[in-house]
Amino acid sequence: MDRLVLGDNQFFGINHMSEEKGRIQSIRFRDIEAVIKVIDFAYDSGIRSFMCTTHERIGLICDHMRKSPSRYATFQFLPCMPYAHKYVNAITEAGVLRAIKRFLPREGILDAMIRGGTAVASKDIDGLATLLIDAEMKMFDGLSTPIIFLQNVVVDLLLGLKFDNAFRIFAEHVKTRYQAEPGFITMNLPRLLSALEKIGITDPIICSNMNKIGFRMCGGPDAYNKALSAGHCRAFAMSVFASGAIPAEEAMSWLSGQPNIHGIVFGASTTEHILRTKELFGKYWAPQ
Repeated sequence: MDRLVLGDNQFFGINHMSEEKGRIQSIRFRDIEAVIKVIDFAYDSGIRSFMCTTHERIGLICDHMRKSPSRYATFQFLPCMPYAHKYVNAITEAGVLRAIKRFLPREGILDAMIRGGTAVASKDIDGLATLLIDAEMKMFDGLSTPIIFLQNVVVDLLLGLKFDNAFRIFAEHVKTRYQAEPGFITMNLPRLLSALEKIGITDPIICSNMNKIGFRMCGGPDAYNKALSAGHCRAFAMSVFASGAIPAEEAMSWLSGQPNIHGIVFGASTTEHILRTKELFGKYWAPQ
Protein backbone atom coordinates (compact mmCIF):
# COMPACT_ATOMS: atom_id res chain seq x y z
CA MET A 1 0.00 0.00 0.00
CA ASP A 2 1.64 3.23 -1.15
CA ARG A 3 2.03 5.97 1.45
CA LEU A 4 1.85 8.97 -0.88
CA VAL A 5 -1.24 9.06 -3.08
CA LEU A 6 -2.33 11.54 -5.75
CA GLY A 7 -5.96 12.68 -5.52
CA ASP A 8 -8.24 14.03 -8.26
CA ASN A 9 -10.20 16.99 -6.82
CA GLN A 10 -8.10 19.56 -8.63
CA PHE A 11 -8.87 17.99 -12.01
CA PHE A 12 -12.60 18.55 -11.62
CA GLY A 13 -12.64 22.07 -10.20
CA ILE A 14 -13.12 21.12 -6.56
CA ASN A 15 -11.55 23.50 -4.06
CA HIS A 16 -13.10 23.60 -0.58
CA MET A 17 -11.75 27.07 0.22
CA SER A 18 -12.29 28.95 -3.05
CA GLU A 19 -14.88 28.51 -5.78
CA GLU A 20 -12.83 30.82 -8.00
CA LYS A 21 -9.73 28.63 -7.71
CA GLY A 22 -11.89 25.62 -8.47
CA ARG A 23 -13.30 27.30 -11.57
CA ILE A 24 -9.81 28.16 -12.85
CA GLN A 25 -8.65 24.57 -12.36
CA SER A 26 -11.76 23.24 -14.08
CA ILE A 27 -10.96 25.35 -17.15
CA ARG A 28 -7.31 24.34 -17.10
CA PHE A 29 -8.13 20.63 -17.01
CA ARG A 30 -11.09 20.57 -19.38
CA ASP A 31 -8.84 18.69 -21.85
CA ILE A 32 -8.23 15.17 -20.51
CA GLU A 33 -4.70 15.27 -21.96
CA ALA A 34 -3.84 17.96 -19.42
CA VAL A 35 -4.98 15.64 -16.62
CA ILE A 36 -3.02 12.69 -17.99
CA LYS A 37 0.10 14.85 -18.26
CA VAL A 38 0.02 15.61 -14.51
CA ILE A 39 -0.73 11.98 -13.62
CA ASP A 40 2.14 10.81 -15.83
CA PHE A 41 4.56 13.20 -14.13
CA ALA A 42 3.49 11.97 -10.70
CA TYR A 43 3.81 8.35 -11.82
CA ASP A 44 7.26 8.91 -13.30
CA SER A 45 8.24 10.60 -10.02
CA GLY A 46 7.42 7.43 -8.11
CA ILE A 47 3.82 8.12 -7.06
CA ARG A 48 2.03 5.03 -8.30
CA SER A 49 -1.40 5.34 -6.68
CA PHE A 50 -4.24 7.59 -7.83
CA MET A 51 -7.30 8.05 -5.62
CA CYS A 52 -10.20 9.09 -7.81
CA THR A 53 -13.95 9.39 -7.91
CA THR A 54 -15.95 7.47 -10.51
CA HIS A 55 -16.52 10.71 -12.44
CA GLU A 56 -17.26 9.90 -16.09
CA ARG A 57 -14.00 11.55 -17.21
CA ILE A 58 -12.01 9.07 -15.12
CA GLY A 59 -13.23 6.51 -17.65
CA LEU A 60 -11.16 8.32 -20.30
CA ILE A 61 -8.06 7.96 -18.14
CA CYS A 62 -8.82 4.26 -17.66
CA ASP A 63 -9.16 3.82 -21.43
CA HIS A 64 -5.83 5.59 -21.96
CA MET A 65 -4.03 3.30 -19.52
CA ARG A 66 -5.57 0.12 -20.85
CA LYS A 67 -4.03 0.97 -24.23
CA SER A 68 -0.51 1.01 -22.74
CA PRO A 69 -0.32 -1.81 -20.17
CA SER A 70 3.49 -1.93 -20.11
CA ARG A 71 3.75 1.84 -19.61
CA TYR A 72 1.43 1.69 -16.57
CA ALA A 73 2.37 -1.75 -15.28
CA THR A 74 2.60 -0.64 -11.63
CA PHE A 75 -0.07 2.06 -11.69
CA GLN A 76 -2.91 1.65 -9.19
CA PHE A 77 -6.36 3.21 -9.11
CA LEU A 78 -8.03 3.69 -5.72
CA PRO A 79 -11.68 4.25 -6.73
CA CYS A 80 -14.04 6.25 -4.48
CA MET A 81 -17.74 5.67 -4.93
CA PRO A 82 -20.47 6.62 -5.58
CA TYR A 83 -20.37 9.73 -7.76
CA ALA A 84 -24.01 10.77 -7.77
CA HIS A 85 -23.77 13.57 -10.36
CA LYS A 86 -22.69 11.01 -12.94
CA TYR A 87 -26.02 9.19 -12.73
CA VAL A 88 -28.07 12.38 -12.81
CA ASN A 89 -26.20 13.63 -15.88
CA ALA A 90 -26.52 10.27 -17.66
CA ILE A 91 -30.28 10.11 -17.12
CA THR A 92 -30.65 13.69 -18.34
CA GLU A 93 -28.61 12.99 -21.47
CA ALA A 94 -29.71 9.47 -22.39
CA GLY A 95 -32.89 8.64 -20.50
CA VAL A 96 -33.37 6.10 -17.75
CA LEU A 97 -33.03 2.86 -19.76
CA ARG A 98 -29.91 3.88 -21.65
CA ALA A 99 -28.35 5.25 -18.49
CA ILE A 100 -28.95 1.94 -16.71
CA LYS A 101 -27.40 0.04 -19.62
CA ARG A 102 -24.36 2.33 -19.58
CA PHE A 103 -23.59 1.58 -15.95
CA LEU A 104 -24.41 -2.11 -15.74
CA PRO A 105 -21.53 -4.30 -14.52
CA ARG A 106 -19.28 -6.28 -16.79
CA GLU A 107 -20.92 -9.73 -16.50
CA GLY A 108 -23.63 -8.64 -18.90
CA ILE A 109 -26.90 -6.79 -19.10
CA LEU A 110 -29.23 -9.78 -18.67
CA ASP A 111 -27.50 -11.17 -15.59
CA ALA A 112 -27.33 -7.75 -13.94
CA MET A 113 -30.96 -6.94 -14.68
CA ILE A 114 -32.08 -10.28 -13.25
CA ARG A 115 -29.95 -9.72 -10.16
CA GLY A 116 -31.28 -6.20 -9.74
CA GLY A 117 -34.88 -7.19 -10.41
CA THR A 118 -34.70 -10.06 -7.97
CA ALA A 119 -33.19 -7.77 -5.36
CA VAL A 120 -36.02 -5.26 -5.75
CA ALA A 121 -38.70 -7.96 -5.67
CA SER A 122 -37.29 -9.52 -2.51
CA LYS A 123 -36.33 -6.21 -0.90
CA ASP A 124 -32.78 -7.55 -0.79
CA ILE A 125 -30.72 -4.53 0.28
CA ASP A 126 -27.48 -6.50 -0.02
CA GLY A 127 -28.24 -7.37 -3.65
CA LEU A 128 -29.07 -3.81 -4.59
CA ALA A 129 -25.98 -2.45 -2.89
CA THR A 130 -23.63 -4.92 -4.56
CA LEU A 131 -25.18 -4.20 -7.96
CA LEU A 132 -24.44 -0.50 -7.50
CA ILE A 133 -20.85 -1.26 -6.49
CA ASP A 134 -20.38 -3.37 -9.61
CA ALA A 135 -21.81 -0.61 -11.78
CA GLU A 136 -19.34 1.86 -10.30
CA MET A 137 -16.42 -0.52 -10.88
CA LYS A 138 -17.22 -1.17 -14.53
CA MET A 139 -14.86 1.55 -15.82
CA PHE A 140 -11.87 -0.03 -14.02
CA ASP A 141 -12.19 -3.41 -15.69
CA GLY A 142 -8.74 -4.95 -16.21
CA LEU A 143 -6.93 -2.32 -14.12
CA SER A 144 -5.35 -2.60 -10.69
CA THR A 145 -7.68 -1.47 -7.86
CA PRO A 146 -6.15 -2.74 -4.59
CA ILE A 147 -8.30 -0.49 -2.38
CA ILE A 148 -11.88 0.58 -3.10
CA PHE A 149 -13.28 3.45 -1.03
CA LEU A 150 -16.80 4.38 -0.02
CA GLN A 151 -17.25 8.15 -0.40
CA ASN A 152 -17.66 10.36 2.66
CA VAL A 153 -21.08 11.66 1.54
CA VAL A 154 -22.46 8.12 1.86
CA VAL A 155 -20.31 7.05 4.81
CA ASP A 156 -21.32 10.01 6.95
CA LEU A 157 -24.97 9.71 5.94
CA LEU A 158 -24.97 6.05 6.98
CA LEU A 159 -23.27 7.00 10.24
CA GLY A 160 -25.97 9.56 10.93
CA LEU A 161 -28.71 7.02 10.16
CA LYS A 162 -26.88 4.39 12.25
CA PHE A 163 -27.11 1.97 9.33
CA ASP A 164 -23.74 0.47 10.19
CA ASN A 165 -24.53 -2.87 8.53
CA ALA A 166 -24.13 -1.16 5.15
CA PHE A 167 -20.40 -0.91 5.84
CA ARG A 168 -20.26 -4.69 6.25
CA ILE A 169 -22.09 -5.21 2.94
CA PHE A 170 -19.65 -2.93 1.15
CA ALA A 171 -16.55 -4.46 2.78
CA GLU A 172 -17.52 -8.08 2.12
CA HIS A 173 -18.41 -7.46 -1.54
CA VAL A 174 -15.21 -5.54 -2.25
CA LYS A 175 -13.15 -8.35 -0.74
CA THR A 176 -14.90 -11.29 -2.39
CA ARG A 177 -15.61 -9.91 -5.86
CA TYR A 178 -12.60 -7.65 -6.45
CA GLN A 179 -10.01 -9.16 -4.09
CA ALA A 180 -9.46 -5.61 -2.86
CA GLU A 181 -9.38 -3.98 0.54
CA PRO A 182 -12.35 -1.80 1.51
CA GLY A 183 -11.63 1.78 2.47
CA PHE A 184 -13.85 4.43 4.02
CA ILE A 185 -13.70 8.21 3.60
CA THR A 186 -15.23 10.31 6.36
CA MET A 187 -15.34 13.73 7.99
CA ASN A 188 -15.66 12.01 11.39
CA LEU A 189 -12.91 9.43 11.87
CA PRO A 190 -13.46 8.85 15.62
CA ARG A 191 -17.14 8.02 15.20
CA LEU A 192 -16.62 5.87 12.10
CA LEU A 193 -13.84 3.87 13.73
CA SER A 194 -16.11 3.11 16.68
CA ALA A 195 -18.96 2.04 14.37
CA LEU A 196 -16.73 -0.27 12.32
CA GLU A 197 -15.31 -1.93 15.41
CA LYS A 198 -18.82 -2.69 16.67
CA ILE A 199 -19.66 -4.66 13.51
CA GLY A 200 -16.37 -6.55 13.47
CA ILE A 201 -14.42 -4.63 10.82
CA THR A 202 -10.95 -4.56 12.35
CA ASP A 203 -7.93 -2.48 11.33
CA PRO A 204 -9.92 -0.63 8.64
CA ILE A 205 -8.46 1.75 6.07
CA ILE A 206 -9.93 5.17 6.84
CA CYS A 207 -9.22 8.34 4.89
CA SER A 208 -10.15 11.61 6.55
CA ASN A 209 -9.24 15.29 6.68
CA MET A 210 -6.31 15.87 9.01
CA ASN A 211 -4.76 19.29 9.37
CA LYS A 212 -3.47 21.70 11.97
CA ILE A 213 -6.48 24.04 11.93
CA GLY A 214 -9.13 21.30 12.17
CA PHE A 215 -10.57 22.12 8.74
CA ARG A 216 -13.49 19.74 8.06
CA MET A 217 -12.46 17.51 10.99
CA CYS A 218 -15.61 16.68 12.93
CA GLY A 219 -14.72 16.72 16.63
CA GLY A 220 -11.42 18.55 16.10
CA PRO A 221 -7.73 17.52 16.04
CA ASP A 222 -7.67 16.38 19.69
CA ALA A 223 -10.44 13.82 19.11
CA TYR A 224 -8.58 12.52 16.07
CA ASN A 225 -5.32 12.30 17.99
CA LYS A 226 -7.02 10.27 20.71
CA ALA A 227 -8.64 7.88 18.21
CA LEU A 228 -5.42 7.43 16.22
CA SER A 229 -3.33 6.84 19.35
CA ALA A 230 -5.17 3.56 19.91
CA GLY A 231 -3.71 2.29 16.62
CA HIS A 232 -6.84 0.38 15.56
CA CYS A 233 -6.96 1.62 11.96
CA ARG A 234 -4.79 2.40 8.98
CA ALA A 235 -5.35 6.13 8.60
CA PHE A 236 -4.81 8.15 5.45
CA ALA A 237 -4.74 11.92 5.76
CA MET A 238 -6.29 14.20 3.15
CA SER A 239 -6.79 17.99 3.02
CA VAL A 240 -3.47 18.21 4.85
CA PHE A 241 -2.90 21.76 3.55
CA ALA A 242 -6.55 22.75 4.24
CA SER A 243 -7.01 23.75 0.57
CA GLY A 244 -4.01 26.08 0.74
CA ALA A 245 -4.74 27.70 4.12
CA ILE A 246 -1.65 26.13 5.75
CA PRO A 247 1.90 26.49 4.35
CA ALA A 248 3.12 23.17 3.01
CA GLU A 249 6.05 22.64 5.36
CA GLU A 250 4.05 23.68 8.42
CA ALA A 251 1.29 21.27 7.42
CA MET A 252 3.63 18.33 6.90
CA SER A 253 5.56 19.03 10.08
CA TRP A 254 2.35 19.03 12.14
CA LEU A 255 1.05 15.86 10.50
CA SER A 256 4.30 13.99 11.14
CA GLY A 257 3.65 14.46 14.86
CA GLN A 258 0.28 12.71 14.72
CA PRO A 259 0.19 9.00 15.65
CA ASN A 260 -0.31 6.11 13.24
CA ILE A 261 -0.66 8.01 9.96
CA HIS A 262 -0.15 5.41 7.22
CA GLY A 263 -0.29 7.70 4.22
CA ILE A 264 -1.23 11.01 2.65
CA VAL A 265 -3.59 11.83 -0.20
CA PHE A 266 -2.80 15.14 -1.86
CA GLY A 267 -4.03 17.12 -4.81
CA ALA A 268 -1.55 18.73 -7.20
CA SER A 269 -2.12 20.67 -10.39
CA THR A 270 1.52 21.44 -11.24
CA THR A 271 4.77 19.49 -11.48
CA GLU A 272 6.29 21.89 -8.93
CA HIS A 273 3.61 21.03 -6.38
CA ILE A 274 4.15 17.31 -6.91
CA LEU A 275 7.91 17.61 -6.43
CA ARG A 276 7.54 19.84 -3.36
CA THR A 277 5.05 17.49 -1.71
CA LYS A 278 7.26 14.50 -2.43
CA GLU A 279 10.27 16.37 -1.02
CA LEU A 280 8.44 17.23 2.21
CA PHE A 281 7.08 13.71 2.51
CA GLY A 282 10.64 12.36 2.26
CA LYS A 283 11.79 14.88 4.89
CA TYR A 284 9.17 14.06 7.51
CA TRP A 285 8.57 10.39 6.69
CA ALA A 286 10.81 7.60 5.41
CA PRO A 287 11.51 8.20 1.69
CA GLN A 288 9.54 5.98 -0.68
